[in-house]
Amino acid sequence: MSSSLILLLALIVLLLGAITIYLLRTGWKMIVVAFCLAMLALVMLRQHEFKAAINRWKQLDFMKEEASLRRVVSTFIEEDIKPFVLLDVPLISQLPELPRGCEVTSLAMLLQDAGVKVDKITLAKQVKKDQTPFQRRNGKVYFGNPHDGFVGDMYSLTTPGLGVYHEPIEQLAKKYLPHRIVNLTGSDFSELQKYLSQGSPIWIITNSTFKKLPASAFREWDTPSGPIQITYYEHSVVITGYDKDYIYFNDPLKKTKNQKAPKAEFLDAWVQMGRQAITYQSD
Repeated sequence: MSSSLILLLALIVLLLGAITIYLLRTGWKMIVVAFCLAMLALVMLRQHEFKAAINRWKQLDFMKEEASLRRVVSTFIEEDIKPFVLLDVPLISQLPELPRGCEVTSLAMLLQDAGVKVDKITLAKQVKKDQTPFQRRNGKVYFGNPHDGFVGDMYSLTTPGLGVYHEPIEQLAKKYLPHRIVNLTGSDFSELQKYLSQGSPIWIITNSTFKKLPASAFREWDTPSGPIQITYYEHSVVITGYDKDYIYFNDPLKKTKNQKAPKAEFLDAWVQMGRQAITYQSD
């Protein structure tokens, strides 16, 4: 109850007290007046309580509506994600031409699935390169940064090289699908599932074991843009589907499509490599 209302009621009580004393002297007519004033005070009090009750009801009703809306949104999101997906995506081998070209080969699969007629060799020539030569400085490797461009030799394993990450791949992909490429890097797997459920495969960076790597599998080297952690197990594939237990993918090092790996292990490897993922919006 507000302080102003308490003050009002106190004044009414004092007034009633004064009237009562006066009534003892003046008779029954003033009793009627006092009774009316008392009823007025009671009505004012009840009106305040009624308004408070109405406000509580409105607040409760709003909370119910909000909860209902959340349930609707949650249901909508769940309906966007199918329990099982397996897409028929073109399988392209990176071998023998591109022993380090898993990233552009996987991009070729993604683009061909979207209807773009482009091959891995063309993409290998077009992808941005980091031209930093391999060096050793003070006992440490000084080389390129895969975030900036393809590092090293894509065509031979006898000379130094590594690969390329999502930024140059996205840049190249947008030349072919300028308004449809979506970079999902950093997203939860549920976001990837939405696109897979809509029929769009996912280009990703993982490792060739499809399991989380031990710390000993990583190396640090210096680059023109700063030190980075790398692993020579780095690999790129195209996710083609999933179910409750497995992730399905096209591996450019394999001869059959829709390879599978345990879901938890596969996701651990993907997360460890920075959740790098690219797809396209379906028409």
